[in-house]
Amino acid sequence: MNRQRFPRTLAALALSAGLAFSASAQAKNKEQRQEEWQQQQQQKHEQKHEQKQAQADARAQRQQEWQQQQAAKQQQEAAARQQQQAQRAAQQQQWQQQQAARQQQQAYARQQQQAQRELQQQQWQQQQAAKQQQQAIARQQQQAQRQQQQAQWAQQQAQRQQQQAVARQQAQQTRAYNQQAWQQQQAAQAQRRLDRQAQQQLVAQQQQRAQRYYNNLARQQSWLQEQAAVLRQQRRNAQYNFQQQYLADLERQRLQAAQYNSYNYYNDPYFYTAPSYQYAYGGQYYQTNQYGVNLLEQALNYGYQEGLRAAQADRQDNWAYDYRNSYAYQDANYGYNGLYLDQSQYNYYFRQGFQRGYDDGYYNRSQYGTRYDNGTLGLVVGLIDSLLHLHSLG
Repeated sequence: MNRQRFPRTLAALALSAGLAFSASAQAKNKEQRQEEWQQQQQQKHEQKHEQKQAQADARAQRQQEWQQQQAAKQQQEAAARQQQQAQRAAQQQQWQQQQAARQQQQAYARQQQQAQRELQQQQWQQQQAAKQQQQAIARQQQQAQRQQQQAQWAQQQAQRQQQQAVARQQAQQTRAYNQQAWQQQQAAQAQRRLDRQAQQQLVAQQQQRAQRYYNNLARQQSWLQEQAAVLRQQRRNAQYNFQQQYLADLERQRLQAAQYNSYNYYNDPYFYTAPSYQYAYGGQYYQTNQYGVNLLEQALNYGYQEGLRAAQADRQDNWAYDYRNSYAYQDANYGYNGLYLDQSQYNYYFRQGFQRGYDDGYYNRSQYGTRYDNGTLGLVVGLIDSLLHLHSLG
């Protein structure tokens, strides 16, 4: 039994020794860790102290740098103030110099302006004297020119009267010849009249022509009234008065044309007299009797008379040469009664006479016209025959 307890005691002793050794080792380790921890704490403390010292040194250095910067800044500001004061003083001095120079320039400019005004006044006086002298010379020249023009006009009048005398003599001879020829033709025509069918066709054609003429005349008169207002705006008083007279004549023609519905065509010699003349129009030849020829001549002569009046009105208005824009030329119905000829033919020959009358009136001459024994103006007979290309069928 004692043998059994002995091993147990050894084991316990061994265990106790082991435990004691372990406790001792642990104690040593603990002390070693404690020392290491203290060393670490001391190192941390030293590091913090070093960091604080470094921060303090840095702050001191920054403070010193800031102070140096402030001192340098104050020194710069003082230098800048000194420069500004010196600059202001220089600018003040320069401004005073500029003011003095400006005053001197203004005084000099006033002197120059005064001298220039005096020179201009002197030049103006000289120009006025020269202008008066030129005006006196111009008046003398105009007087001499008017006298010369009057002398030329007197010569032209004498030449015109001589030409008119010659033209009247030629016209009388031509009319006498035409009258004799007409009488012969009348005698021949008395023996040859149109047959009833030809006469009816001519009357029917004339009725249509008269109706067209009446309608066109109403439209043209309305258009001319509108155009007359333009003359008022242009202050062409002479042309406006001419236009009003022309409109009044067209109104009388319109009232006459309104009576053609009751016109007895069969009692009109034109509608039973055979053709005795041939004339040219638009590249073709037409036949008519003496009554148609009389209307053709009337278109030329009325056109010449109206062109003469229109040109004289333009001259009074100081208007440029322009016969094509004359309303009488564009209308070309003055004197037309709607009988014997188509309106287009009458308009054509009226414009032929108008153009030549306008030329004579605008240039104050009588190149195309003449005055007949009854006191009326018209184209010379030879020119009428040339324009109509008139030939007798006898």
